[in-house]
Amino acid sequence: MIMAATLLIDLDHLLANPIYDPQRCSVGFHPLHGLLPILLYIALCFHRKTRLVGLGLVIHIGLDVIDCQVTNGIWFIPAS
Repeated sequence: MIMAATLLIDLDHLLANPIYDPQRCSVGFHPLHGLLPILLYIALCFHRKTRLVGLGLVIHIGLDVIDCQVTNGIWFIPAS
């Protein structure tokens, strides 16, 4: 249940216009998919009490990175 709850990270997609764009890479575009939050998610993996949350978030970001590669042929879009 904890790891499934990490899917709530995608609520930041509601801030984008349009909300869904099949050609947009979410990593580096949405606020919770940026470099600093990703570093926080990795750090969460090292603390015993937050390990499952961190692992769920890192897996989520990893899957989004793979989606970017498959969809657009890129690994990461840096925030400008």
